[in-house]
This record gives sequence, C-alpha cells and structure tokens, in this order.
Amino acid sequence: MKSAVIVFPGSNCDRDLAVAMREATGREPHMVWHKDSTLPEGLDFIGVPGGFSFGDYLRCGAIAAQSPIMREVVAFAGRGGHVLGICNGFQVLIESGLLPGVLMRNATLKFVCRDVPLRVEEAQSAFTREYAAGQEVTFPVAHHDGCYVAEPDMLERLEDERRVAFRYLDAVNGSMNDIAGILSENRRVLGMMPHPERAADARLLGTDGKAMFRGLAESLVAA
Repeated sequence: MKSAVIVFPGSNCDRDLAVAMREATGREPHMVWHKDSTLPEGLDFIGVPGGFSFGDYLRCGAIAAQSPIMREVVAFAGRGGHVLGICNGFQVLIESGLLPGVLMRNATLKFVCRDVPLRVEEAQSAFTREYAAGQEVTFPVAHHDGCYVAEPDMLERLEDERRVAFRYLDAVNGSMNDIAGILSENRRVLGMMPHPERAADARLLGTDGKAMFRGLAESLVAA
C-alpha cells in the first residue's frame, strides 16, 4: 500500500499519522507539502492530518482547502481513492467539498482535549472493517471547532445511508446527533474529529485506533 500525508503550515499531527500508517503498512508514507501541485504516482491512500493549518485564520481549514495540492486530493478522491481527514483534516475535507456539513465552534466555547468514548456506527468501510458495529472505543480529541452541523435533510441522509462512522457517547462539543465522523457517499472518504493515530501505540496508553490503520492497509492491499 502506497500512502501520503499532506502537510500544511500549522499541521502538528502529520508525523503521528505517518507513524501510524508506517506501522500498519511497513512502508514510509510520502510527506507532501501543501504547495506541491502533483501527488506521488500510484497512491492508494491519502491522510490529511490534524493541527492548526494556517493558524485557523478565516475559518478552520478554509485556507488549506485552497492549497494547490488539495485540488489533486479532490481529484484523487473523485477517482475512487481513499482519503482520511482527522480533526483539522476533517475541517479541510469539508471546506474542500469532499464531505457535507460544517464544523462550528464547540458548544462550550472552550477547547476540549481529552480521551472520549465513541461508538462505531458503521463497520462496512475500509476504515472501520476491523471494528464491529456497536463496538465502543476510546480516542483522544483536541479541538475548538468540532461541533458538526448539517441541514436536517442531510442529517437524515447520513443516518439513512449509514454514513455516520463514529458517534460520541458523552457530551463533547455539541455535534448534531453526536456525530464524531462521517463517510462520503462512496464510503472511501472518512472525516472525523477524534484522533485514531494518537491511540495506535501501547506506549501512548491506547491502541483502539490501531485497528483502523491495520484494516485500511489490509483492505487496500487485497484490492
């Protein structure tokens, strides 16, 4: 499996994501700078990491979404490529039009940074195949603008089409329907606020995220 991590000014989880991907695949991912205009050839998977791209000015992820490389990421997803956006990466994917809705300021108006319990809502995707529907996991969160909001008809679609991948099990940020992560229509793009890459190593006192990267690697290698 050949993978890449997109790096923006202000990314601070790019190396965490790269380590989780390397451990799962046995290969170093390509680190791709936001000003690059092309992606490495033959990619199977792209990760868009967390952090504070461009200092979160204007709107979280809005400036990063206009970076030259994001045009290529959108095109990659349009060809059926797998893309994972975590935290700020989720914000970037929404601002790029790859996922619906918007991520607003947390309902508490405070930055939240702690481990949170989640429920796996949908196991039928390359990202969640190693989990069971209904399984409870714990991932850390670290965000100020993680409240997921969408129009009522879009919320209904996400639920009806089983595109809610993860749901919060306690009050975290005020997200509608307690949504923590969603899938694209073709189920090959996942955006989520919690950090599975920070829960993929026993030395970090959490391994619930390891199954995501292992399952993704196995799925893409098999394909």
